[in-house]
Amino acid sequence: MQKIDISVVVPLYNEEESLPELCEWVSRVMISHGFSYELILVDDGSDDTSWNVIQELSAKNQHIKALKFNRNYGKSAALNSGFKQTQGSVVITMDADLQDSPDEIPALYKKIKEEGFDMVSGWKKKRHDPITKTIPSKFFNYVTRKISGIKLHDFNCGLKAYRGEMVKHLNVYGEMHRYIPVIAKWNGYRKIGEQVVQHRERKYGTTKFGLERFVNGFLDLLSITFVSRFKRKPMHFFGLLGTLSFFSGFVITCYVIGDKLYKLHNKLPVRDITDQPLFFLALVALVVGVQLFLTGFLAEMLAMKSNSSKDYLVSDSIRVS
Repeated sequence: MQKIDISVVVPLYNEEESLPELCEWVSRVMISHGFSYELILVDDGSDDTSWNVIQELSAKNQHIKALKFNRNYGKSAALNSGFKQTQGSVVITMDADLQDSPDEIPALYKKIKEEGFDMVSGWKKKRHDPITKTIPSKFFNYVTRKISGIKLHDFNCGLKAYRGEMVKHLNVYGEMHRYIPVIAKWNGYRKIGEQVVQHRERKYGTTKFGLERFVNGFLDLLSITFVSRFKRKPMHFFGLLGTLSFFSGFVITCYVIGDKLYKLHNKLPVRDITDQPLFFLALVALVVGVQLFLTGFLAEMLAMKSNSSKDYLVSDSIRVS
């Protein structure tokens, strides 16, 4: 396949009104800057006339490619499918609602090609959103920065740029599109930057996301952090917790038995061990410790079975077939 300068991937759901303007705008920017490009539209199961609009636009513009899902799978699935189709040396993602400006594409392209970034995330420094979205978003981004160690102000901005070969190694699923920078970092792509971008007011339709995305977002962050760190060494996590739990139960058991023996020896009043809350606490700790160990062993065996050379990304080689 012939390499082109830029692949623009646009996931969309019920955006029939904005698509003509978006495609015309992207085309205008590409032509004015002399970029060879492709525009990949991924219809995430729209139930309006978005697909009909896409078919009409693609008939007029040979640079437009499109995919249509038979139902709504979510933005992550749309991005993942779009990434597989890209041929560009730089990949740009943006939303279809016209809140992301295609005029930002040349600057993002420059940061990848000339400044050597693996990935550049947009930062909507000035937002045209209600306070019910901006305040939770700031808190969400703060927590994500602290947990991931990636110093970005806006993880969830749809306008991002990637090195072309990088997106082929990203597996985005569920609701993980919010954490593509985190996924990229754990895949070894550590040169991640950001660019202040314009945030436009929504011109057509309504937002497709509610406040529940923040709750789901934190759960997804915990999930991706755990999987990234312990995917190949689950025993390090479960084994540590199991050891602490079992050791705590063992110490409490020794104390309860020792306390009873001491009181019997000195003819002091003695309670039955089963009447003491510490006995049940020790029992629970011992059982939980054993269960965590077994979980770690099972997870370790599954990890050993699933690991293969394709899980490791090779950046370069010399005469290796």
